[in-house]
Amino acid sequence: MRYFLGADLGGTKTHIVIADENGRVASFGEGGPANHQSVGYEGMFESLNTAFQRAMSSARLSAIDIAGAGFGIAGYDWPSEKPRTQAVLDRLGLDAPYLIVNDTIPSLVAGAEEGWGVAVISGTGCNCRGWDREHQREGRVTGYGTRMGEGAGASELIFRALQLVGRSWAKRVPLTALSDVFIQYTGAKDLDGFIEGYTEDQYSVGPDIAPLIFDVARQGDPVACDLIRWAGTELGEMANSVIRQLSFQELAFDVVLSGSMFRGGDLLIDPMRETIHKIAPQARLVRLKVSPVMGAVLIGMSAAGLETTPVIRKTICHSLSDWMNTPTRENP
Repeated sequence: MRYFLGADLGGTKTHIVIADENGRVASFGEGGPANHQSVGYEGMFESLNTAFQRAMSSARLSAIDIAGAGFGIAGYDWPSEKPRTQAVLDRLGLDAPYLIVNDTIPSLVAGAEEGWGVAVISGTGCNCRGWDREHQREGRVTGYGTRMGEGAGASELIFRALQLVGRSWAKRVPLTALSDVFIQYTGAKDLDGFIEGYTEDQYSVGPDIAPLIFDVARQGDPVACDLIRWAGTELGEMANSVIRQLSFQELAFDVVLSGSMFRGGDLLIDPMRETIHKIAPQARLVRLKVSPVMGAVLIGMSAAGLETTPVIRKTICHSLSDWMNTPTRENP
């Protein structure tokens, strides 16, 4: 029996899954954050190795038993990072072919029915990448959010919401219930107190406030509704940029939606779909409901030359869901 490893190295945690050639999950391991931009390459190895050792011990396997591996790595953005990243992975002692991709790609492979298309990530931050059917061409944005004019994850949503509250305070836009959200969140006395405290760095506002902004929009606040529509449109435009790069406009393909922002539902997804369908009317928007590490396992299988059939995909999907107690897939 051959075994394959998939690893999802994120900014807050690391997941590793080992599955056999039929798609049955043999073990799961978890470690800490592994984005080299925040923890360095040594921190990446420590988190990766912790998850690796846990998974190997649980499966009662050794490194030599792994026939192929796929690594989806947060912060793996440029070809210049490949040598140092490979040096970290080689310390695991694997004697098998492996493929390194940005951590957006496993979400695509896991969520798209045929393993190709476009993935849009919107959690604390945002990112978007795509693969063609043969996995030979990749389209992408930078993944650097506000710094590069890309939106919108929760951080970008909050940044713009704060601007709108400031404009409301200055009477540049209508009064908005978003002001009340920030006043209550920070404990400010009133809007004047919040504006003063925020601009003087007395108050810190994090992305965890994003669900409250969706609540205000659902209550019909026009400023909040426009804000969420802006976010959906921005995410759609990110997808469109990748669609153009890969010439997908006339194709039927999946756009996989992954991340906590999509819990906002139709308020966010409808303007996103509308934006994408302007240039790619056959695109199908699909919420990712299985862990992205499933895609990393499939990438590992492909790296070793194993054809990932629909049966194997289905087996991994359900087997991993049993391990992690998550639903599998839904259409928004």
